[in-house]
Amino acid sequence: MRRHAFAAPGGPPEPAAAARVLVSACLLGSRVRFDGRAKTVADAVVDRWRAERRVVAHCPEVAGGLPVPRPPAEIEPGASAADVLAGAARILTPEGADVTAHFVAGARAALETARRQGVRTAVLKESSPSCGLLRVYDGTFSGHTAPGPGVTTRLLLDHGIAVFPETALAEADAHLRAQDG
Repeated sequence: MRRHAFAAPGGPPEPAAAARVLVSACLLGSRVRFDGRAKTVADAVVDRWRAERRVVAHCPEVAGGLPVPRPPAEIEPGASAADVLAGAARILTPEGADVTAHFVAGARAALETARRQGVRTAVLKESSPSCGLLRVYDGTFSGHTAPGPGVTTRLLLDHGIAVFPETALAEADAHLRAQDG
């Protein structure tokens, strides 16, 4: 919740709340990835955000009800995150299990968390069918990627939240600081 700056009699104005950033939990060291591992980012920017109490950790897949570990999952070949959100495509495991509902529920949970925390910036794990920004795995389970965002990223972008991959922390930090009151 944002606090308004105002001058109290005999005192300085209250400081405005610092803008917050939604970060993929796996990037913060949580072992929530499909294989039970983390993809921890060791960076001074993230350390500073933590010290400033700006970080809101979130894993869409876990929030959507998927276990850890779990089979990998990818958006169907030739489909996009927008297709998944529109109900026109699925997210499948290599065995063909449909986990679309979990990914969509996780994306909606991420958006709700962002709204509740006043988040306007997110740093998410690249290539994930949830969190990728520039690329996601192509649905063939061959290790190849296709251009486009994941389901959570697409939903956040559609609602005006800026999303950055973990490789663009300086840019994310500049965006975040521009939001400070």
